[in-house]
This record gives sequence, structure tokens and C-alpha cells, in this order.
Amino acid sequence: MTTIVSNPLKGKHIVLGLTGGIACYKAAELCRSLIRQEATVQVVMTDSACQFMTPVTMQALSGNTVYANQWDARIHNNMAHIELSRAAHAILIAPCSTDFIAKLAHGHCDDLLSALCVARPAQVPLLIAPAMNVEMWQKPATQRNIRQLIDDNVRILGPGEGDQACGEVGLGRMLEPDQLIAEMLAAFTPKSLAGKRVLITAGPTFEPIDPVRGLTNLSSGKMGYAIAQAAYEAGADVQLISGPTALNTPYGCIRHQVQTAQQMHDAVFDRISKQDIFISVAAVADWRITNVSKQKLKKNTGDDFPKLTFEQNPDILAEVAALSRPPYCVGFAAESENLIKYSTIKRLKKNIPLLVGNIAQNTFGLNQNEIVLFDDKGHHSLPLADKTNLARQLIIEISHRI
Repeated sequence: MTTIVSNPLKGKHIVLGLTGGIACYKAAELCRSLIRQEATVQVVMTDSACQFMTPVTMQALSGNTVYANQWDARIHNNMAHIELSRAAHAILIAPCSTDFIAKLAHGHCDDLLSALCVARPAQVPLLIAPAMNVEMWQKPATQRNIRQLIDDNVRILGPGEGDQACGEVGLGRMLEPDQLIAEMLAAFTPKSLAGKRVLITAGPTFEPIDPVRGLTNLSSGKMGYAIAQAAYEAGADVQLISGPTALNTPYGCIRHQVQTAQQMHDAVFDRISKQDIFISVAAVADWRITNVSKQKLKKNTGDDFPKLTFEQNPDILAEVAALSRPPYCVGFAAESENLIKYSTIKRLKKNIPLLVGNIAQNTFGLNQNEIVLFDDKGHHSLPLADKTNLARQLIIEISHRI
């Protein structure tokens, strides 16, 4: 039986460093989010950070003693910078101020957090989330320091762009906690798709009947979006073509919004020539209505019902697979019965190397799924799991095949 991979942060010990800045308020939610990912969190704060967020708050959220003094006698031999860095799987500084960036770039270590960063073993990654005013971010000195940190293999997360606490607008905002979690997950994920370009379709399509009605299905898009996120974590350049969903764009992915099957077809073929992998997860309508009304159809009494006529939509996956130089194609089959029989037939008919089968009523709209992989060797199951972790396992399976 295949082992389902869990999230990459499970069991990891993260040193979360806070420096002075209003973005410290985001560190509270970030801390909780890391713990929800089953990581343990050790908070270290600078004196300036303590002006914005109290150690008591961070201790309550992390469940661990917060350290702010490099001479803290609670640490063995008063060597907090050694003890804390040796226990870490990674050090994340969020928020990371302009001043602290300068310290890191020049190797200064006049407080616990900077000393801890300088003293960390080479195998412990250092990640920073800059947070500052737009003018401070753009200054040549700051940009020189950032370039130096990149050369020193420090990973720079952000910054984001938008409204700032000072009232100005521009680059310099600390990334949001969910974005930083996505970056941390990616940092601990093997880059099995590094350098690969992946195009994914997800969600339902919507075929209009009139300006306010249409035909669609129960697909939520959750599986396709989870696969897009997992592909990004694995190092791929990901583009997502999505039908109508209520989901946020997976972090790090480029999203193209469509509505109908024909629009999805056109969006795929606008981009497919540059892709290495195509994963067709979307629940695409098999038919579209040919006599779409330009005005809302009115309800009449009696037996005078609207007469709808249909024509078949293009088979996006089959057309991609039939290209002279197709990318590696992965299809999805959502069946209501006879999963093994129908999925085997579908894979052969579409002439694709890998097809993922599932029972539609057991997956649409749900957070868990159970899938069966069909290839030239036959089929095998990936057992019931959270769609996020199942998507990570599928990406591993694809990386082993390409």
C-alpha cells in the first residue's frame, strides 16, 4: 500500500524571530498557523519587537518560553544563540526590519536573534519576511543588503505590495500568514518538479442557458487547487485554468479564470505548447446549449417548456494528448459506478499515460478523497486522505513517471 505523505512541516522545529515593526501583529497568527501545520515554534524577539508585541502573548500562542535576551540564564551555559539554533530545522524572521536586514548582511550579532542567525549550522535554512515602508525598501542600501543575503543563501519571502500602516502604498508589506505558510511548506518540500512547467485545469464549467441560468456540476475545484499548490511546493512553474469556484488562488500560481468548456479549451491551447506537464482535473461539461437565449426565459403556465438543443464540447484532454509533441498528460475520471472498468477504458481512449479515477459523489465538495491511479501497469489505490496531502502524493507519483 502506498504511504500518503503528510504535510512537510509536521514535526519540524521552527525558530520564529520577531523584529521591530507594526507587522508583528501578523506574527501571532503566523505562530498559530505553524502549530496547525504540526510544527513546534520557538519564538525569539528583539527589544524593538517587544514594543509591538509582548513576549507573554507569543508564549501563550506558541506554548514555549519566549527568549529576548542573549544573556538569559534559563539556557544552559548562557549560550542561547547556540542552544536555540542547534535545535532548529529552520529560522524564520517575520517581520524582518530594515535594520535587521542590515545586521544579517554584515554579520552583526549584538542581540540574541542576530547572534542566533550567525551561529546557526549551515544546514539550517534562514528565511526572512521583510516588512518596512516603501521608501525604506527601495533605498539602494536596503537593496544591496538584500542582494548580499541572496548571495549568502538566505531566502527572501516577499515583500508584498499594498497599503502600509503609515498610509503610503507600495512594496514593503510583510506577506500574510497564509502566504508565509505556503513558502514554509515549499521550503521543506523536495523539488521533484524543479524547472518544470505545469498547466492544470480545475473546477466546474458553466454552460449558459440564458443570461441568468446555466448547466454546471458539483465540482468545488478543491482537488485541482490542491494539486496546483502541491506542484508549486515541488518547485514547478504552475498555471491554473479555473472554472467558477469560491476558492482563493493557490499561492505562487498564476490563475486564468474561465466559465465555459470552450473558454477553458481556448485558454489551454493558448498555453499548452510551452508546458511540460498537463493535469486535467476540471469537471468539464460534455455538452453545451446551442440555442442560448439572449434574454431571461420566462416561466409559462401549461406545457410550454423551453426547448433546449445541445452539441458536444471539445475534448480538451484528448486534443492535448493527440498533439505531435504533447506534454506529459494526466487525466481525471469522476464516475458514479464501475470505476475500474470505466476509468481503464477512458485512459486508453484518450491515449494518456496516467489517469486518476474517483467516485464523484465521494469527492465533489468534500475535503477528503480516495483515488485510483491507472497506467500501463494496471491500477493501484491511494487511500482516503485529506486532498492537500493526497495532491502531494500525486505530484510525487507524477515526478516518478516523467
